[in-house]
Amino acid sequence: MKHIHRFFISLFVYSFIGIASFAQQALYKQSSAPIEQRVSDLLQRMTLEEKIAQIRHLHSFNIFNGQELDKDKLERSSAGLSWGFVEGFPLTGASCRKNMQLIQKYMVENTRLGIPIFTVAESLHGSVHEGSTIYPQNIALGSTFSPELAYRKAAMTSEDLHAQGMHQVLSPCIDVVRDLRWGRVEESYGEDAWLCGLFGIAEVNGYMDNGISPMLKHYGPHGNPLSGLNLASVECGMRDLHEVYLKPFEMVITNTPILAVMSTYNSWNHIPNSASHYLLTEVLRSQYGFQGYVYSDWGAIEMLQSFHKTAHTPKEAAWQALSAGLDVEASSNCYPELIEGFYSGELNISVLDEAVARVLYAKFKMGLFEDPYGNKYTNATMHTPQSIALSREIADESTVLLKNENNFLPLDRSKMKSIAVIGPNADQVQFGDYTWTRDNKDGVTPLEGIRNLVGNDILVNYAKGCSMMSLDTSEIAEAVEVAKKSDVAVLFCGSASAALARDYKSTNCGEGFDLHDLNLTGAQGQLIKEVYATGTPVVLVLVAGKPFVLNWEKQHIPAILTQWYAGEQAGASIADILFGEIYPSGRLTFSFPQSTGHLPVYYDHLPSDRGFYKNPGSYDSPGRDYVFASPDALWSFGHGLTYTTFVYKDLKLDKRNYQAGDTIVASIEVKNIGQRAGKEVVQLYVNDKVSSVATPVHRLRGFEKVEIQPGETKKITIKVPVNDLYILDNNNQRILEAGEFEIQAGSAADNILLTQTAIIGDFISEKHTAVKEAKKSSRMMTIKGEIRDVQATLIADAEIIAKSSGEILGYSDAKGLYTVSAGNRDVLIFRKKGYQLQEVPIKHWDVINVRLNYGDN
Repeated sequence: MKHIHRFFISLFVYSFIGIASFAQQALYKQSSAPIEQRVSDLLQRMTLEEKIAQIRHLHSFNIFNGQELDKDKLERSSAGLSWGFVEGFPLTGASCRKNMQLIQKYMVENTRLGIPIFTVAESLHGSVHEGSTIYPQNIALGSTFSPELAYRKAAMTSEDLHAQGMHQVLSPCIDVVRDLRWGRVEESYGEDAWLCGLFGIAEVNGYMDNGISPMLKHYGPHGNPLSGLNLASVECGMRDLHEVYLKPFEMVITNTPILAVMSTYNSWNHIPNSASHYLLTEVLRSQYGFQGYVYSDWGAIEMLQSFHKTAHTPKEAAWQALSAGLDVEASSNCYPELIEGFYSGELNISVLDEAVARVLYAKFKMGLFEDPYGNKYTNATMHTPQSIALSREIADESTVLLKNENNFLPLDRSKMKSIAVIGPNADQVQFGDYTWTRDNKDGVTPLEGIRNLVGNDILVNYAKGCSMMSLDTSEIAEAVEVAKKSDVAVLFCGSASAALARDYKSTNCGEGFDLHDLNLTGAQGQLIKEVYATGTPVVLVLVAGKPFVLNWEKQHIPAILTQWYAGEQAGASIADILFGEIYPSGRLTFSFPQSTGHLPVYYDHLPSDRGFYKNPGSYDSPGRDYVFASPDALWSFGHGLTYTTFVYKDLKLDKRNYQAGDTIVASIEVKNIGQRAGKEVVQLYVNDKVSSVATPVHRLRGFEKVEIQPGETKKITIKVPVNDLYILDNNNQRILEAGEFEIQAGSAADNILLTQTAIIGDFISEKHTAVKEAKKSSRMMTIKGEIRDVQATLIADAEIIAKSSGEILGYSDAKGLYTVSAGNRDVLIFRKKGYQLQEVPIKHWDVINVRLNYGDN
């Protein structure tokens, strides 16, 4: 009871001081005073109990009875103190504002210091409170390749949030995801760190420009959990930590005034991320300059004791987190255990003061002390026609056409009398995790969208076909019959995610729902094959929160689309796309694997990580890398078709040589040679040809989505800062190395169409010197030798080329032997498909034995 006694002594002293100090308005209440001074003034007035409350969270399950606030519970839970944060996740949107205002009124008017509280909501793709606009999930938003849509979505979501009395949102999620088995794939913009950073910047600005404080999540390496299991550790080195998993956070923090970051549940390098001083202080604050507060993912601090086993007691868990740099505790009760330690002097009070100051700074910065009730936004309304239209626009822009054999799509209504609509997702909305409903009345299903579009002109035959959660095949026969009597069958398969804190039944995707196998779940695979076997032309639409294995489908189904969870207007959007009212323009931000065993399949792998032998196999012709497959993605990052055809030409750089601080300006001409308008996503990748550490085969460094009319040519300009082409040394220091960088333009990571070389720094290529030397050749001579691979196997049919002229001089025979004639100063090029090209200066040698490495030229 000692700390309670001290609390009342402190309260008495502060009350006595208050008679004098509040006679004139306290400094912290003066809006004209600098925020730092207001924070300092308020902090020195606070008791230990008030400080601890300021870095804690009131939760709905402690203060609400259904939709109503229980004021007695609020008073007991808060102990009469101003708290840092409160949420009301079970509340409807209509009851949110009333209840949040009551809580805010209590904090401002019924506590000693009147510190307003941050009212908190989730808004990953729209607020989670009933009646809010439901936007497409993040995986869909990323597939638009339009960060401007991310800004507009955040700005529009802010209106719903203001109508609900909210100030803080636990969004956006900017995790880079590398394991597709993980349930939370859908929450990510994609597998590319730079793209995630750009979308994060756009969303943060969209919220902050409209009076809402966003929170980046989840800080720390998170998106590649071991075995794809939620909360599992991420195993990576220092370079991947900074160049992949933390890169989006660095981009957002250094380019926006973000005030909040959420820690993660999992661990890296055997240290829980929520107790990592390196991540939370050395990197986040010292390196990135972050000035805001870190908020724990729910229950993460208690998990240091119960899950990670790094703490014996709640007190020890609390101190591990707080001293590492985690400021705010949500959904656990560890921080109160520190009070006695602060009173006794066992614990350093300055650590607590820093955490409280960060929270107070954010509240002052967001204007809560001047407008705690959101009077500036009293006219805000939920679910406006403008927000519905934006949700539909994102759906239209995000759907990806994966395959369209013989231009099977769009469907021609004039040539159809009937259509079969089949599958577990045909007559069921799929909004994705972190939403407030799974009810068809709150959105448009694909079946409804198709019926609304075709009206009475085309007969629509429907069958569910199967469940995605069961191996029961009893409904497939009905689907087969429906397909047989229809001109075309459209199959809607995929996954289903939960509704936050509401409905978790029949869920195979989303947070906490990880898969061991990426084949379509339940009997969906058999359903597809049996409908295909009817002979009726089939279109497959994957409605899902992640890529699935569609290897058989790619080989057999003529048209395949993926419509990621596309929001409340998803059904209307896919109907228009199928029938050509809207053309698809989304592009993949996640590569599809050929099988679960092909993971990982992200595009920006190291040169060594897609096989050595370059000899893919099959059961008809076994090979290597793998014996019965290739290591390639089924569809790679950036892939996506539309209803027209584009050609690329004339990639130009503004100059050839660049120095640190310069910007590479690349221009590409793109022409639409088809009969329809379309949108192309022009992608620019960069490959560091040779560097002191292994670097990815290439990385996305720029893109632009552009609409082009039939016959029209547009010139696209993309800029790449030279300083972004750094590498990390062993001490995590950035180094810009001189050398050759290949600038690549294409329509996907595996479809590079044009290249140019940029020279960075003072670099002279040995190849250029060799070409000059080759042209000085004066005497012809005979050269012979043998060609082997790195394992000493003789290589037949390799080309031997004179570099000076480009002429093919000869080939190696069945024993790998060759004899050619060339100039004594020429350079011989040895080339064969599946092997890396080798250049060897002759230098008067008459015997040259060559070893070729496996790989691509």
